[in-house]
Amino acid sequence: MKGILLNILLILCSLSLWGKNPSEAVDQFVRESGINTNSVAVKIIDLSDGTVTASHNSMQPLIPASILKAVTTASLIGESGPDWRYHTRVYIDGPNDLGRLRGNLIVAGSCDPSLNSDHEPFSKDFIEEICEALAAQMIREIEGNIIIDQSEFQGNSRPTSWAAGDKKKYYGTGTHALNYRDNCEGDFSVENPSLSFIKELKSALASNGIILEEKELTEGPRIQIHDHLSAPIDEIMRSCMMRSDNMFAESMLRTYGKMKGLSGETGEAASMELDAWTAKQLPMEGIVIVDGSGLSRSNRVTADFMGELLTLMSSNPTYASFFPLAGQEGTLRKFLAETPLDSYIAMKTGSMNGIQCYAGYKLDDEYVPTHAVVIIMNDIPNNRDRVKKAAEKMLLSIFINE
Repeated sequence: MKGILLNILLILCSLSLWGKNPSEAVDQFVRESGINTNSVAVKIIDLSDGTVTASHNSMQPLIPASILKAVTTASLIGESGPDWRYHTRVYIDGPNDLGRLRGNLIVAGSCDPSLNSDHEPFSKDFIEEICEALAAQMIREIEGNIIIDQSEFQGNSRPTSWAAGDKKKYYGTGTHALNYRDNCEGDFSVENPSLSFIKELKSALASNGIILEEKELTEGPRIQIHDHLSAPIDEIMRSCMMRSDNMFAESMLRTYGKMKGLSGETGEAASMELDAWTAKQLPMEGIVIVDGSGLSRSNRVTADFMGELLTLMSSNPTYASFFPLAGQEGTLRKFLAETPLDSYIAMKTGSMNGIQCYAGYKLDDEYVPTHAVVIIMNDIPNNRDRVKKAAEKMLLSIFINE
């Protein structure tokens, strides 16, 4: 405890030498970060009256990395509300002849990213549910096949602008109408999660004494036998933002497009997202959005755009809770830890080679947002710790000395 108090005292002493002027704090941050002044942007907005507390280079389009997830979640929750759930439905398409299904077993994908995920929020085991649904129908034999219907979500599983090396890794896995077990195995992406799902389902059917004959049958009229519900979408969003899960974010962007009446293809959804924020009169000059996660280096945002979006969303009672608390949670666990701003800053981080970004809120004692905070750093030098410490020092100077 004494060590923590001493650390806070030293920080406060250093800040008292710096001064309370936010503009001076930002200028000092830019100098101490070692980044070219055109490659760093800052915007801090007082939410009580909309005044700009601090700003630097706020109209410059820069690569956002994962702070783009804050845009994706804002877009979707505005359409879905916090309680909406994914529905992954299971059908049979033939008569049940005394326990023998004279048809196929059909699973219709809904783009649910959390289906049998290894991460919270957890829902019921989908394969167990299917076996239970068949048992409830007293089906012991399936004459046909397992068919995965992915027709609800069209297009490529990934944006074409993603780096080839990223596509092989778990964080660059694709999204599909049927996502399963995070679409990855260990550190590597799974290109066709449906095959993994079918393999596990076949094994489960056999374990439950259900025979799958796998005859090629023409599909017939569907009869629903089960509807798998995900956790509420706000819980999926919180998990995505806390862990910076790219697959979750990409699924949510495609879901947003589907809700807007599109095909569920990523490019269409991103275009619709841009149109929607334009209609809300956000500053859109230079904004380029091509995915939901920020993994593409083709994305561009400005601090002005992010600041206005965060300001607009600050009135949403759920949205701010998605952001990790500084010093406490997720990707922000070490940032501002054991300082006076520990737990008083909630921000999404974004990091790629040469990039470090933050976007979120300053909070009061009741965890209500008081300020929107955006820090975007591109072309950073090799010492990432240096730019993080410079950002910490700036925020402490602005908010502790204000």
